[in-house]
Amino acid sequence: MEFKWTYQEPFSSLVRTFLKRQGISKKLLAKIKFQGGKILVNETEQNVLFSLKAHDIVTVVIPDEEPHETLLADDVPIEIVFEDEHLLIVNKPAGIASIPAQYHPRGTMANRVKAYYVNKEYANQVVHVVTRLDRDTSGLMLFAKHGFAHAKLDQGLQQNQFVKKYQALVSGEVESLQDHGNISLPIGRDLSSLVKRQVIETGQKAETEYWLKKRNQACALVDIQLHTGRTHQIRVHLSAIGCPLLGDDLYEGAMDLGIERQALHCYSLSFPHPFREERMSFELPLADDMAKIAELI
Repeated sequence: MEFKWTYQEPFSSLVRTFLKRQGISKKLLAKIKFQGGKILVNETEQNVLFSLKAHDIVTVVIPDEEPHETLLADDVPIEIVFEDEHLLIVNKPAGIASIPAQYHPRGTMANRVKAYYVNKEYANQVVHVVTRLDRDTSGLMLFAKHGFAHAKLDQGLQQNQFVKKYQALVSGEVESLQDHGNISLPIGRDLSSLVKRQVIETGQKAETEYWLKKRNQACALVDIQLHTGRTHQIRVHLSAIGCPLLGDDLYEGAMDLGIERQALHCYSLSFPHPFREERMSFELPLADDMAKIAELI
């Protein structure tokens, strides 16, 4: 894969320094050097200590990635929301994990994406997961199609350049929900469980913002934006204010209102494209099982 930039500074700079500013790490530079890549300046191959001057054209050829043989391919269709040479965005169904675990090596979205890459005969078949979703959460899930894109997207995540929004169906004390509210409660492990979390003073800072869309006596539909990324954050916070997710039996959500998985859907994702000066924004309608309940509110 080839990337090209024009050096536009009036002062000189080492190729190494310039490429670092473009997001190319030492690890990626080593891969370029030792695994068949190239660095060209004005179409002539150079090393990282070459001194750039204004208007030089810098081209980097990144070698194809070797596929991870340990990741098995599941030839199951995926619903593609967007794809270009750098990104793949899919609609993840509920009930499917994002990535394999030690004793569950297949049946995940990563396995399905691997099969998609293989069937398409892509040069890069390594699966790079950028945004994960819990097994029972549906909606938008972002993959990078090569390691350089993954690194740039991770940088965007660390700099809070991503906006990810959810819709949830909740029950319980729905009359107490405000039109707009913020939940700021620390979250830590629940020592009585291997997986459960709880609101606890010694936990990590966690902030969840919500907007009430509609409600009836039994349940409500809310929009949610996370401002921190704690495990089970939405589930814990909504349960803590007396409004657990429908179908979320781990956090005492109602199991008798027509849905048996946590009623949480990632419907909106916005982030800067890693290589183009534009902001990418995507939205999905509610998953069918949640939409059927939301229509009755």
